[in-house]
Amino acid sequence: MSRIRITGGEWRSRLIQVADAPGLRPTPDRVRGTLFNWLGQDLSGRSCLDLFAGSGILGFEAASRGADHVTLVEHARPAFTLLKKHAVELASPRLELFCCDALKFAPPNARRFDVIFLDPPYSLGWLERIAPRLDELAASDALLYAEAEAPLTQLGRWTVTRHGRAGQVFFHLLEPT
Repeated sequence: MSRIRITGGEWRSRLIQVADAPGLRPTPDRVRGTLFNWLGQDLSGRSCLDLFAGSGILGFEAASRGADHVTLVEHARPAFTLLKKHAVELASPRLELFCCDALKFAPPNARRFDVIFLDPPYSLGWLERIAPRLDELAASDALLYAEAEAPLTQLGRWTVTRHGRAGQVFFHLLEPT
């Protein structure tokens, strides 16, 4: 089992275990550094959704950087078990976890999110399948972060405003059009 570290905020340098699961590729430190430079280092006042949580590193980074609320959704039971373990260790009331399919996730109280992280398994069409659901999950001015095996230009009503590449991973920040 490998580990990845939280790179900023109150839990900086804390190690998170990563489950050995097919298609699970935690976002590398360098890419997370870029992402949080784009979003700003302080996420106070924001509600975040890590829809394909996997290791949970994007959600844990957001909470570490002060997000008011972070929801992590993961379908694979081994990965979810580790997410729960880390959430208990971090002991933060700002973290909320759900074990369910991303397409079926319905946030309690019809919560809307200011930042949505989308890092699904590749080559399964997840981004295209989740796009029609984004309007019901996102606040009107929400930002999306998406990782994909190919460059994106748009996802639903969001357009890519920043992008990068790390190895074979394309990463994108999208803003509403």
